[in-house]
Amino acid sequence: MATGARTAMRTEIDATLVLMQWLSPAYPVGAFAYSHGLEAAVEAGWVSDARGLEDWLSDVLLHGTGRNDALLIAAAYRAETRLEVDEIDTTARAFAPSKERLTEADRIGAAFGDTTGAIWATDLAGLVYPVALGRAARLEGLPQALTATLHLQAFTSNLIAAGQRLLPVGQTEGQAMLRRLSALCPQIAADTDAGDLSELASTAFLTDIASMRHETQYSRIFRT
Repeated sequence: MATGARTAMRTEIDATLVLMQWLSPAYPVGAFAYSHGLEAAVEAGWVSDARGLEDWLSDVLLHGTGRNDALLIAAAYRAETRLEVDEIDTTARAFAPSKERLTEADRIGAAFGDTTGAIWATDLAGLVYPVALGRAARLEGLPQALTATLHLQAFTSNLIAAGQRLLPVGQTEGQAMLRRLSALCPQIAADTDAGDLSELASTAFLTDIASMRHETQYSRIFRT
């Protein structure tokens, strides 16, 4: 049996329900423990209010980790064999801009792989999070574009929640921000649909620097 065989494509409703479960805050991957460098950015004064948080997250989505995650999801989804998936995972790890970013992707990926593997009997061991998610979506017959789009929204939602723990950003304000930023997600998924890893890049330099600074930050509540 080919390890990359695509299962029958699920109905749209069924696929959406599976992805909502995987990407829910209740799914035990521990994403709430990671700020993706945002905590260091707040400590440095680079982000100080709701407007600054939204600008920061827009850059992350369009020019940093968000876009790269979508590329990795697409590449892993299109891979035909586990060997190809492992090569994509190696690329993802090499591209991590800091120790903490790699730790974040690795630990969330491990937790996602353990839980999803136990429930869906899918081998996702040893994969960083976006690669594991793309692989799981392929094996379960979930639409690639929907997977990437909902991942980007969940990623953004988690970072808004982190911002609300660090900044004076209210619940309604945070949800309005999520609505605006969610509008970017389908286009990012469409732009990265081919999964061409030669397009991996980041010009959101300050977000990368923030993740490096967080490694030595003395007082912190997030792992990254």
